[in-house]
Parts: sequence; structure tokens; C-alpha cells
Amino acid sequence: MRRALEIESDAFGHALLDHLDGCPGHELIERSDGYIAISAGTETYFAEPSDQQRLVVDHAVGRVLDVGCGAGRYALYLQRRGLQVIGIDVSPLAIEVCRRRGLHDARLLSVEEVDASLGSFDTVLMLGHNLALLGSARGAKRILKRLHKAVVPGGRLIGDILDPYETDDPDHLAYHAQNRAKGRMGGQIRMRVRYKGYKSPWFDYLFLSRKELEELLEGTGWRLKGIIARYGPSYAVNIERLADS
Repeated sequence: MRRALEIESDAFGHALLDHLDGCPGHELIERSDGYIAISAGTETYFAEPSDQQRLVVDHAVGRVLDVGCGAGRYALYLQRRGLQVIGIDVSPLAIEVCRRRGLHDARLLSVEEVDASLGSFDTVLMLGHNLALLGSARGAKRILKRLHKAVVPGGRLIGDILDPYETDDPDHLAYHAQNRAKGRMGGQIRMRVRYKGYKSPWFDYLFLSRKELEELLEGTGWRLKGIIARYGPSYAVNIERLADS
């Protein structure tokens, strides 16, 4: 289970806080095979949702749980529209940033710790590729069942994710093969975030094809209602919460 970070290991949060204080930067993503990627920059997490992103986030209705709220770009947008939003994140500094930016309810909490104490939701939001926080095949089943208990019948999960197989990059293809050899899904990424001298703990991020996503939803009380949008190898989905049997 991924739990709240300590301040000294909150690399992502330090990057957000620096940006809020006027020093934008870039965090690095380090993969378990040594592959390093640089982020698009901290300004991405503070930018207003684009027209395409609004088409996706506007599917949110009622009371909303924003999982992995980061700097609050989607939570604040929905709050301004009059929706009640609770933002959760494992980054204590991200939660500080959200509160300083005016999010009314931001909590230091993992998606795996969501329970009845938060109340019921009409929508769960997992944007910014945060559907990948499902982590692994086993973890995905566990998290989806937990979220099912937190959402009203007929509610929805709005999220987006990257299809890892829409690539011809040999580094990525080799990593997929290594995963399968270890009995993991091809798009399961073991990674950590680095910024300045800060390093987060290693954690799993699960990229999925549509077919894989639909297979993981089976038996969890959710079904894929439809694809809302596609942008490059990424796609946004509306997942419907089924009634209790």
C-alpha cells in the first residue's frame, strides 16, 4: 500500500511548492531499469484545464473525490463551478499547495485509505494519468472495490491513462518484456520522482490498454461506459459504478 510521504521524501511536493513560491522547475521520473524522463514542467500542474481537458472533467457531477489532486488544477476548477470537491494526495506539500490556492477540502490520504469516513461520492476523478495509480493487477482490483464502496450506485469514475503499447521506442518495449518475464503486466512501471536532492520512495504506476482496463474492471462493480477523449497514446474514460447485486 502506498501511504503518505514524509516531507524529506516528497520530491513532487517540493517541486510544486517551489513553483508556488515563484521558482518553477522540472522533476525527474526515474524508472527501475535506470531510464530517466524529465517532466513537462511544474507549470503544467498549475495551468487552467485546456478546452479538451474541460470536455473530460466536465463529466464530473455532484460530490467529487479528486484522487492525486496535486496542485489542485482540476479540483479548483470544479470548486469554482460550484461542486463539492475533496482532494486527496500522498504528498503533504501538494496538500499544502492546494490549501494555499484555496481548495476548501484537501486531505493527506492515499486512494487505498479511502473509506466511509469521507462520505459518499457521485464522481471519482483520476486525471493527469492518475488511473495509473491502480498500480498493479492485484492492486487495481483492491482499489476499484474500495472505490466502489465510496461511490453511489450510478456514480462514475472519470480518469485518463496512457496506452503503453502505442510506442516503438526500444527502451519501452524492452521494459514491457522485462515486466512480462517477471509475471507483471507489460505497462506496470516501477518508478520514483526526483527533484533537486529529494527522492520519493519507489512505487508502481500501471499503464493500460483499453482491453486490459476492461479486464481489470471485471468483478469490481464497475464497467467501462465509454471513451471520452483520445490524445496521442492517452485516453480518457467514463467508468460507471454498477448497482450492488
